[in-house]
Amino acid sequence: MTMPMSDPNAWATAMNNLGMPPMGLTGQPLMPDFDPNLGMMAGITPMNPMMPGLGMVPAPLSQDVPVVKEIIHCKSCTLFPPNPNLPPPATRDRPPGCKTVFVGGLPENATEQLIMEVFGQCGDITAIRKSKKNFCHIRFAEEFTVDKALFLSGYRIRLGSSTDKKDTGRLHVDFAQARDDLYEWECRQRMLAREERHRRKMEEDRLRPPSPPPIVHYSEHECSQLGDKIKDDSKFPEAVRVLLTWLERGEVNRRNANNFYSMIQSSNSHIRRLMSEKSQHEKEMEEAKEKFKTALAGILAQFEQIVSVFQAASKQKAWDHFSKAQRKNLDMWRKQTEEIRNMHNEQLMGIRREEEMEMSDDDMEDAPDTKDSEDSGVSQAEALKEENDSLRCQLDAYRNEVELLKQEQGKNQPMRSEEDSTHSQQLSFLQQALQGMQKVEDARAHTHLCYTQSEEIIRSDKLDSHDRNWMLNMSVLHPVCSTAGIISTFLHVHPFGASIEYICSYLQRLDTKINPSEVEALLSRLPCTFRQELTGVGASLEKRWNFCGFQGIKST
Repeated sequence: MTMPMSDPNAWATAMNNLGMPPMGLTGQPLMPDFDPNLGMMAGITPMNPMMPGLGMVPAPLSQDVPVVKEIIHCKSCTLFPPNPNLPPPATRDRPPGCKTVFVGGLPENATEQLIMEVFGQCGDITAIRKSKKNFCHIRFAEEFTVDKALFLSGYRIRLGSSTDKKDTGRLHVDFAQARDDLYEWECRQRMLAREERHRRKMEEDRLRPPSPPPIVHYSEHECSQLGDKIKDDSKFPEAVRVLLTWLERGEVNRRNANNFYSMIQSSNSHIRRLMSEKSQHEKEMEEAKEKFKTALAGILAQFEQIVSVFQAASKQKAWDHFSKAQRKNLDMWRKQTEEIRNMHNEQLMGIRREEEMEMSDDDMEDAPDTKDSEDSGVSQAEALKEENDSLRCQLDAYRNEVELLKQEQGKNQPMRSEEDSTHSQQLSFLQQALQGMQKVEDARAHTHLCYTQSEEIIRSDKLDSHDRNWMLNMSVLHPVCSTAGIISTFLHVHPFGASIEYICSYLQRLDTKINPSEVEALLSRLPCTFRQELTGVGASLEKRWNFCGFQGIKST
């Protein structure tokens, strides 16, 4: 049973029960028939503090609704609310982590059991420190219970039904600063800071890129494995990174210089693979461009058909039969279709203009003067010399490897048969490589001779203007070596000859503009270098071109 303070008669009844005349803000008595000797108003039944169902009313959560305090009945005391017209009691600033409150204005006869009974309804109490005077300090287990305790500030307390001054008092509840509260708050703040640092560290570790794997240290075993990995296309990037690290660490010395040179040479051999991959990707890009241009042309053809449909519908004999709304829609659709058609036309014309500009640039590059051709011939000869020197160095490296393997084989004769078989296989592979390198060096030497012969043919009067321009273009398109040199190298590694189609398929990888008829004309003009023979019997008869340049050198 509660009594709201919105009714002034309830507050007056509470003051009457305490034996005090209720006074208003102006100092006038609110109830003229008040009798202080009665202790209660006539006609009002006294309230029993032991009535069941009476308890503390929690503070309202909303700040917009005015706080309405009501009478609180406890087991051994009664709490009467303050005058709602009075200002709220003043409080000090709330300390951080405050769990302790100061309670003043207690009755002189108040005990710890009474304090526990009144404030135990706010929450769990961990400690009560009562002074000999009329105040005490109460420490709660949770911080939010302090706000509930502050709700009781201003209440008048009466022990039982006694009106004795020692059994009454006005409660004043305020925040209290305690060392234990501050220590717990600081510990909690440090824990939250540690959790935040841990969370940030975990987030940074998650976003940090993974560390590269560690590089192995140099050894003879790792070096031999690395040489095999460099030759493998799939393991080449990882192997090159290890080789680079070894070189930067300074692992090279005179004893293992040949091994490092072999690995660097294997790395250089991957350039051809990379160039072929690049040309393949460029070819795919060109095919994609051509496919896109073809599809765009088909789309434009369909747009033209749609525009012609709208134009046919706009003629007088068909236009008159449509309604006004249908004509409006047809006109709008026709304009939209024409705009899209024009936009795609401009895109297709832009692609064609780019192709024409590229073709014009190629024509300008394909038409150098005679002086430039002579300079290019000199540069080609110098490039051939440099290549011959590099090939000789490679042969020297292979010879050094063969000698090292022979020495190791002589030192390790009592080793197992498996190791002997591996050394013998390595020796056979190196001997084959030496033979191949010797053949390539001979082909390179003859290339220079063929290039000189081709220059003499170009400068002579035996060729017409068309053939001379074609050979000049071929020498410019291949600055490393002339077309005759490339063909001689190709046929040198094909001792049984090759057909003109096979030769052209190889040359078209270097230049797609090469024509088989022009290549055949060039081969026929150099009888001292190339010879045509008929191979096969009956239906399998085939014309093949052979390389006979070395025979001409021996005969001379």
